[in-house]
Formats: sequence, structure tokens, C-alpha cells
Amino acid sequence: MGEILDLDCVVIGGGVVGLAIARRLAIAGREVIVLESEPLTGSITSSRNSEVIHAGLYYATGSRKAELCVKGREALYAYCRERHVPHRQCGKLVVASSAAEVAYLEKLLKQAAANGVDDCYLIDAAELHALEPQIEGHAALVSPSTGIIDSHGLMDAYIADIEAHGGTVVVNSPVLSGELTAEGLLLSVGGGDPFDAKARLVINSAGLEAWSVSENLAGLDEAKIPHRAYAKGNYFALSGKAPATRLIYPVPEPGGLGTHLTLDLAGQARFGPDVEWVDAPNYDVDPARSEKFYAAIRKYWPHLKDASLQPAYAGVRPKTVGPEGGGGGDFIIQGPQLTGHQGYVALYGIESPGLTSSLAIADEVWRLISE
Repeated sequence: MGEILDLDCVVIGGGVVGLAIARRLAIAGREVIVLESEPLTGSITSSRNSEVIHAGLYYATGSRKAELCVKGREALYAYCRERHVPHRQCGKLVVASSAAEVAYLEKLLKQAAANGVDDCYLIDAAELHALEPQIEGHAALVSPSTGIIDSHGLMDAYIADIEAHGGTVVVNSPVLSGELTAEGLLLSVGGGDPFDAKARLVINSAGLEAWSVSENLAGLDEAKIPHRAYAKGNYFALSGKAPATRLIYPVPEPGGLGTHLTLDLAGQARFGPDVEWVDAPNYDVDPARSEKFYAAIRKYWPHLKDASLQPAYAGVRPKTVGPEGGGGGDFIIQGPQLTGHQGYVALYGIESPGLTSSLAIADEVWRLISE
């Protein structure tokens, strides 16, 4: 072993949440280095999603997802305005495609209010048609606070803040192994220019690889590492003009929010994600899955034409609850008291609404290490 670098704070993972955490630490005056295993920051989960700013409707009241989504959404809109990050508060409709689903919308409206989302309201079929003439349903819940964002523009702004406060982001630097010691954490970092380091504080925000990072830390109680599951979501792009100006969501399915219509900032429509439970991450989109997409989409947009969907991309959600448990699960954010080491923080299951919640998650991590 050669010279061991002496570091203050290491954030493992350069996705949107890891970058937000590193930004929070750097602004607070800590010396921060972000270690990203890939050649580019934010190239895995953070770039393979719907780029939606979620309002916070669905999550169980009192859960971390509910609390951090609502806090994060308010902070994110303010940050985007301040830093001129491209975004649009376009709103969302959750559509009941049958009379039986209207009861779900009524329940969702109460859930939203309990979570502190107080601007939602229900509309009937005629009002839905007036808002979005091509979308059909028995009723819909309107969420004015939902929006869309340029996720890469957001991450670029976070990186600029990190660097402006003396932090560093290093790509091609996978953390291979480590050890928890009384003096700090020893890390072995690979890549083209491998090195060893000792850090006073390590934040594991490695997304899909968060479990592997913890598993490779000698001295960590394995019982602290939660269950891991992978929910793959496939997306299909629409050829032609988008049928709506708002995001259109069906009633949710286990493990996800249903095959919904989202828009990018240029107005191009895409549909997804579906839910495909997989044993290991992969990003191939099977064109044959479009058959189920057509059926799901036509429940709220019956005029979708044949052969108008093309495979776009896929993402994989890191989840703490698999299909056998209903596919839900909450964010797990373990501060030093839960990891059992004063210098180690671990985040698991940071899926949707992780992007929306990123600034609030960063504040929560700061709170945990400051206790």
C-alpha cells in the first residue's frame, strides 16, 4: 500500500442525491470529494427517469418519502428559479378510467392533504375534457404543483456549487472496498488512477450499488444492510404531437405509479415506466412490451394510433421492498447512530421521488451528522 490520502468528507455516488449532499456539506464548510464510479456523473438512475418534480401525493403520511418530497419540491422550485435551471410547473392529472377508480381519487385527495399538499382538487369528466380534450376518464385529480425539470441541468448546478465551495467531483473512481476503524474509514478506490484514503466522514449515496458498497466495508454489521430489489421501468417515445399539455397518470400499480404520459421541456411525449422486477440491472427495452403499453395508455387516451410508440430507454429503481412485499418501501437514510459508526452514513432505496427530494435529503443527512 502506498501513501494514504487524508480526507475530510467523501460522498460515494455522483447522482443527483449524492451531488446534493456534497453541495450541502461544502456550503457548510466541510472539505468534500465526490467519488463517482462511472465516466459521467448522474449517468445511471439520475438520467433514466421521468424528470418529474413530484408534489408528494402518494406516499404514506409520516414516511420519509412524503416528508422529504414535499420539503424537497418547495426547495427545488426555489433553487431552479434562483439558478435558472430549466423546468416547468405544468401540473398533472391522475385519471380514473372507470367508475370504480373514482373512489381511489377521493382517497388520494385525502392522502395528499394529509401530506401537506393542499392545492389538489377533483374534476369530473366534462371538466377533464375541457382541460385536455384528448384525454378521457370518469374523473381526475388535478395536481398543480407537479412539474418537469432538466435533471442534467440540475446536476450541473449542484456541481458548480460544490466546486465554488472548494469541493471536488472525481469520475471513474469506484470504491472497491473499505474498513470501519476508530480513526475513520479506510477506502480502496479503483479506476485509472487508483488510490487509498482515510476519511473522517463517508456518505454512501451509491444508488443501485449502495448495498454493494456497504457489503464491502469490513467492520459493518451486515444486519444494518436492508433488503434489496430492482424494479426496472421501460419507457416508450411517441412519434407525433403530445396529446396533452399536462402530465397524465393512471391509478398506480404495485411498485410504480403506472404507465403515465410525461413531457420533456421541448414538449415531446414519452410513456412509462412500467414495472419489471429483475435480478440485476439491465437497460434493454424489449419492443414487444409495447403491446401492454398500448393497452394501458388507451385507457386514458383511446385515440393512440398503432405503431406510434418506439422503445426509448429504461431505468432501474433501487428498492428496499420487492414484489413479495407489495413493491412499496420508503427511503432508508441511516445516520451514524443507525450504521453504528460515527463516520458512516448510508442511503438505500433512493428511488422516485429522490430527484424531487434531493435538497431535503441533503438537509436530512446534515442533520443526522450534526446530532
